[in-house]
Amino acid sequence: MDITKLNSDYGIAGQLKFVAGKGGFPCVEISNRNATALVCVYAGQVLSFRPTNSANDLLFVSDAAYYQNGKAIKGGIPVCWPWFGADPEGQGRAAHGFVRNRLWTVAATQANDDGDTRLTLALADSAETRAMWPHSFSLTLEISVAETLSLELVTRNTGSEPFSITQALHTYFNVGDIGRVCVLGLENTAYLDKAGDGGQKIQTGPVTVAAEVDRIYTDVQTGLTIVDPGLQRRIRIASRGSKTAVVWNPWAAIAAQMGDLQDEDYRRFLCVETANAADDIIRVPADSEFRLQASYRIEPQAG
Repeated sequence: MDITKLNSDYGIAGQLKFVAGKGGFPCVEISNRNATALVCVYAGQVLSFRPTNSANDLLFVSDAAYYQNGKAIKGGIPVCWPWFGADPEGQGRAAHGFVRNRLWTVAATQANDDGDTRLTLALADSAETRAMWPHSFSLTLEISVAETLSLELVTRNTGSEPFSITQALHTYFNVGDIGRVCVLGLENTAYLDKAGDGGQKIQTGPVTVAAEVDRIYTDVQTGLTIVDPGLQRRIRIASRGSKTAVVWNPWAAIAAQMGDLQDEDYRRFLCVETANAADDIIRVPADSEFRLQASYRIEPQAG
């Protein structure tokens, strides 16, 4: 992509500009009176969001993350689509689908009167994607940078037959100390324990992390809150189009085996994902669409 042309076609003076990011990937720097953000056009991935009144970034990105074609970037908000987790058909395709390691396109930018900024990225089927997943589609990710970060992932079926998807906004939240963090809003909710025997369990009290956690919570009905005493804040998560929430932290042993995580990184993030996963499978009829929405707000908390 030509950075100069992107700025000419889509740049917004004093608010949004395109730059060459790590690995040479085109990135979007957004700075308005409410917040700053960084979005990588490769993978359609938000890498940073910080409201002007916040001392710390909402998101975690590993210093060891890969910025290479064909590889996922470890951190920020990867988009898992058209499947979440392992290849559902056992064909050896990459986990979490194919859109998090492909270059998207810029569809639109907009500056609103209230000072907020909107960026829309897009991805459509190609001969390469159809060889992996034989469906016609148009995918857009609408990103709104305000005091709140909002994302809307829109799946459009442009073919003549229905298809089914699972998906997730695989958000890596920056935390001060994983051992002090808890997640509210999942109390008494059933989950699949992927780090254990894979069976169903019931959440008792707030979610805390003291070992590997990999859980798919089902029939999630309410907004979630991450309580982070280390950074003296709460993160409010609101979603629409989702009945599933995924909570993940690899803990020490698995983190040490990952080339794109530093050994101690697991202490500095928690993934709480807005998803359609497990039995929350979305059927998209021909000439129809489905919208998955998530928004994140940082609130200060004393002590």
